[in-house]
Amino acid sequence: MSSFFAQVLDILIVLLGDPFSAKTWQVIFQFIPFVLFFEVPVYLLVTLGILKYGLIRMSEKYTQDRNFPPVSCIITCYSEGEGVKRTIQTLAEQFYPGLIQIIAVIDGAAQNQKTYEAAKSMENVVSRIPKRSLLVLPKWKRGGRVSSLNAGLAVARGDIVMALDGDTSFDNNMVERATRHFEDPDVACVAGSLKVRNIRKSLVTRLQAIEYFFSIQASKTGLSAFNMVNNISGAFGVFRKDVLKAVMGWSTGSAEDLDLTLRIKNYFGRYKNMKIVFDPEAVGLTDVPETFRDFFRQRLRWDGDLSYIYFRKHWMSFNPRLVGWKNFIALLWTGLLFQIVMPFAITGYLTYLAVAFPVSFALGIMALVYLFYLSVTAFFFIIFVLVLSERPWQDMKLFPWIVFMPLFSMINRVHNAFSTLWEIFGKAHQDTSMAPWWVIKRREKTDET
Repeated sequence: MSSFFAQVLDILIVLLGDPFSAKTWQVIFQFIPFVLFFEVPVYLLVTLGILKYGLIRMSEKYTQDRNFPPVSCIITCYSEGEGVKRTIQTLAEQFYPGLIQIIAVIDGAAQNQKTYEAAKSMENVVSRIPKRSLLVLPKWKRGGRVSSLNAGLAVARGDIVMALDGDTSFDNNMVERATRHFEDPDVACVAGSLKVRNIRKSLVTRLQAIEYFFSIQASKTGLSAFNMVNNISGAFGVFRKDVLKAVMGWSTGSAEDLDLTLRIKNYFGRYKNMKIVFDPEAVGLTDVPETFRDFFRQRLRWDGDLSYIYFRKHWMSFNPRLVGWKNFIALLWTGLLFQIVMPFAITGYLTYLAVAFPVSFALGIMALVYLFYLSVTAFFFIIFVLVLSERPWQDMKLFPWIVFMPLFSMINRVHNAFSTLWEIFGKAHQDTSMAPWWVIKRREKTDET
């Protein structure tokens, strides 16, 4: 075994020492199109957007003359138990001079007495804080996340509505940071920045923390600078109530966050100045899966939901007349190409290496690719932390774990391709913990008619 790895190392040294050999270029030319045509344009766009954000943020001046509209925070709760107390408390203790209505919707309250009782126990705590109120809304029969959000929307009194998960806590300036954007009448929604709360639990939580930093905090900041935010997270979205009413709230089914984002974007073609903003300073902290098994089970649903939304439910949204040209291109590039086509391209590339070359040579090439992605990831991580992070020292503690990110990302991409196939042929979106099966079935019948 040691001699085999020594052989792989020798091949890597030869490839690095003689990068212009015909055999090396034969394989590299198979790899370059992924980077050059799929990834580089997205990385450049995101980097330019982050630099634009940084320049605007440095010149921004805080004003005390701004409005502080009443805010309704809808917390969707299912089985959080005592954990929901932290979510309620972090909302009640916000540094925000306006009114905050906290609505804790307990789905399936008959089976989730612990969560219901934990939320009820916070009523006295919240009532003692000026301009704060807590409404615990039990749904005794389970109806799913979407029905909880719409139930909360029905009793929301605020001009601004936040859709939040029951296992997410928030920085104490989150509401102030998120609502400031609504001073601009063209802003319809704000996507909040999610970070990993249980970072130290395991290797996979650390890797997800790095992934969240790149895919949410960095990527969405860059896309937001050009009004091309790809998705408003279901765990942390902020909306004008009038916009939610106009699109008739959330739609039952799967991937309700992307579904709502696309339905709002369908107005972009008619209202040219309409905006969805991402704010990296409006921070929420959430728990992520702590084992690789749970992680891949979660991504099976997430990636399958993406295919369901794009191919089954919202294929008509790929129309520049509806979403505008910028977001049409963004949907094609960062949606179809980057998130669906590229996983299959990577899987095909790995299969090609395994079939066409000796194992030792294929691993040597993979080691070269690994070093490339490791260098790129480390470089951009440092730049993005310096420009974006509100916790730079905490985030920089993740830097040593970047050594695992190229492998983690590659495995995740291959799993993404499998999840897409599972959705296409097996309708995986029907197997979800976000709603009972009868709710999913009923919505599918509605979509078909």
